[in-house]
Amino acid sequence: MNAYLDSLFSLQGRTAVVTGGSSGIGRAIATALASAGAATVIVARGSDRIDETVAELTEAGCRAAGVPGDLSTRDGIRAVADAVTEPFGQPDILVNSVGINIRPPMAEITEEDWDVTLTVNSLAPFLLGQRFAPGMAERGYGRLIHISSQQAHRAFVSSGVYGVSKGAVESLMRSEAEAWGGTGVTSNTLVPGFVLTPLNARLQEDKAKVAELAARTMIGRNGEPADFAAAAVFLAGPGSAYVTGHSLFVDGGLSVH
Repeated sequence: MNAYLDSLFSLQGRTAVVTGGSSGIGRAIATALASAGAATVIVARGSDRIDETVAELTEAGCRAAGVPGDLSTRDGIRAVADAVTEPFGQPDILVNSVGINIRPPMAEITEEDWDVTLTVNSLAPFLLGQRFAPGMAERGYGRLIHISSQQAHRAFVSSGVYGVSKGAVESLMRSEAEAWGGTGVTSNTLVPGFVLTPLNARLQEDKAKVAELAARTMIGRNGEPADFAAAAVFLAGPGSAYVTGHSLFVDGGLSVH
């Protein structure tokens, strides 16, 4: 092993929790963190996808476990917070990747749409961070990583309540960075462009729109979950100790327009 690279990026001896870790960007990040050495707990609603992901990581020689959970209610969030510490102990790294993408026209957004979107996308990251960041600070090492969205910064493709929830995540990240500054705990967001994931399955049916979004990037293609692996390992690792309160755009240059 390269000792210098290990000093920057190795996650050996660390524990990670990845919500939404059984599909899409979350699964790619969970795989990356586990492969970099972190004992990784995957949280998702579907047990089958969790089991499949955990089996794949375990077969690759990683330490991984799964926790089924529903982050759409306060009780569900608290139950997940209790359960994720059982496999490997308190987390050093928390990745909030789980998301819900309800985007009816603004005039048709119901109170129920609002409540569930803000709960899953914004409240869950807040409560989980509030639960685990104090322990990270006591141990002198912690990484809070949120998956945000272009809609947190600009409105397009009917941002609606989804954009509101991701804007809240960006503000939460800055507040966490301020609150835990100087303790060894950092908070940052990864900001995707249009990524080919199950969350965007409905939009992917519009081939013309998919091509249009790809053409708006500088790279010339839409994102894939694997594009987030290296960025996640960087933000989770020791080499990013001086990076906090930052939104890292992993979008192929989409946001440059």
